[in-house]
Amino acid sequence: MADDYRKQLYDRYVTSHVKNQIPLTLDAFRSREPYLNQVITRHFPPDRDASIMDLGCGHGALVHFAHRAGYRHAIGVDTSFEQVVEAERLGINGVVQGDVRETLRTLADDSQDAIIAFDLIEHLTKQELLTLAEEVWRTLKPGGRWIIHTPNAGSPFFGTIRYGDYTHEQAFTTSSINQVLIASRFSRVTCFEDVPIPHGLKSTIRSLAWRVIRLGLRFYVAAETGNANGHIFSQNFLVVAIK
Repeated sequence: MADDYRKQLYDRYVTSHVKNQIPLTLDAFRSREPYLNQVITRHFPPDRDASIMDLGCGHGALVHFAHRAGYRHAIGVDTSFEQVVEAERLGINGVVQGDVRETLRTLADDSQDAIIAFDLIEHLTKQELLTLAEEVWRTLKPGGRWIIHTPNAGSPFFGTIRYGDYTHEQAFTTSSINQVLIASRFSRVTCFEDVPIPHGLKSTIRSLAWRVIRLGLRFYVAAETGNANGHIFSQNFLVVAIK
């Protein structure tokens, strides 16, 4: 009974929640391309033959750009049938339907170079996340990486993301995500702010504006706590955990 609401919502996730975000063509991914390419360039393994699995891959945007970057063994799995159908319609190969936890259990120990979880772990309960983290750690090769994108509870506007999806269960700060991952035996955890990436006039203006706004936020935190170092203010943030 506990998961009945999930089945109802995920069976019609595209229709009920992301209908307006459905990409009609691959050109619709252009707005996400600079950020996803930066993630691939900075955080993916250097070996283009690496085994990479994207958990909760949605329409398959990251899988698509990984393939374009030469990662031919990148695959994705998503629980939503509608999302997988959209990926197939767009011609993105390697995206299949399945429960991410069950899929991980089928993988051999030390078999993956990288596992991706974009906008996934916030959909899990605390116990589900700890169980998932253990499975990810088991399947990663020594030195393998878990790349996570998730809502940032340390952002002044985190509620827009946290409560913008009825299937969200939790959000994280840099401290709490470190706590979870270190307790799950990952050796090193690094967190990165989601900042606007300049790739044209508008994005350059956004990038400059963000820097100014960020200075104001740092001043606010420093005034309250006396220490503004290490704070991440973006509504989402990226986490890279090394086995």
